[in-house]
Amino acid sequence: MVVLGVDIGGTKIRFGVVDSTGQVIEDHVVPTQIPLYPYLEEKIVEFLQNHPQIEAIGIGTRGMVDAEQGVITFETETLPGWQGTEVKALLQKATGLRVEVNNDANCAGLAENRLGAAKGFRRTVCLTVGTGLGGGFVIDGHIMNGAHGGAGEVGHMILYPNGHVCACGRPGCSEQYVSGTALRRFISEQNIVDENNELVSPNRMFELAQEGHVKALTLTKQFTGDLAVVISSLQAVLDMDCVVIGGGVSESADGWWSYLLEALEPLLLKPLEVKRAKFGNEAGMLGAALLVWTEEN
Repeated sequence: MVVLGVDIGGTKIRFGVVDSTGQVIEDHVVPTQIPLYPYLEEKIVEFLQNHPQIEAIGIGTRGMVDAEQGVITFETETLPGWQGTEVKALLQKATGLRVEVNNDANCAGLAENRLGAAKGFRRTVCLTVGTGLGGGFVIDGHIMNGAHGGAGEVGHMILYPNGHVCACGRPGCSEQYVSGTALRRFISEQNIVDENNELVSPNRMFELAQEGHVKALTLTKQFTGDLAVVISSLQAVLDMDCVVIGGGVSESADGWWSYLLEALEPLLLKPLEVKRAKFGNEAGMLGAALLVWTEEN
C-alpha cells in the first residue's frame, strides 16, 4: 500500500508519499495558511491528482486529537480555527480514501519506534523539543492516545507552579522552560549577544557554553536539568525502556547531550536508554503514514 503522510505544523505542512516498507518516495513542503482546513483539502486533492497510486492518507498535526473520530479536540491560537475540525470525516468525503489522524509528536514517536532509534523497544517515549515540547508514547507498537486525545502532552505538564504563563493559559508548563521558544526568551533575558551585539541563537548559545561562556553554560545546565526532571517524572509514571529525543533543538545536541546525561543520572529510578532520534524533519510525516498500517494491525 502507498500512503500519503501529512505533517501539519504551525509554519509549514509536509507531504510525503510513503510505501509499505516505510520508504519516502517523494516529499513536498508548503507554508501553513489560515484558515487551515480548506487550504489543506485543496493541497491534498491536488497532490492526489498527481499521485494516483496513493491508497490512504495519514495526518499528523499539532494539538490534541480524538484519533478514533479524527477530530481536533484542542489547539492554541497557533492554528486559529483548527480546534473542533472533523478532519477525518471531511477528508474521507473529499477524497474517497481512508484517513487516519493523530498528534504530530505521537506520529514522530511511532516512526522512531517502528523504524528508528527505538526499534525493538516495547515502551517508548518520544520527546520533540522544538518550538514547543511534545511527547508521544508508543506501547507495544501502538500509540497511547488517552481518553480525550491528550496523552503525551508532555509540554503541558506543570514544571514550575505559578511560573511563566503558557499559550494554553496555565502558568508553569514545561514547554515554557524546555523548548526553543523558552531558550530564546532566556537568551533575551540574559542578554547573550554576539560580536555585533545581536542576540545569539540557541545553537550558538550551546556552542558558547562549550567555550566556557558563564551565562551560556548556566542556561545550558538549567535547560538540561529541567529536561532531566521531565524525563524522570515520565519514568515514574510509565516505566518506559527507551526515551528518544528529537525536534529542532535536538539538532544541536552535541552541545548539551553530556549535560543532560549528567543531570539525569541521579534522577533515574531504573535503567533507561536515552537516544537521539533517527529521523529529522521527516519523522512526523513518516509516522503519519504509519498510522494507516498501525490501525490495520
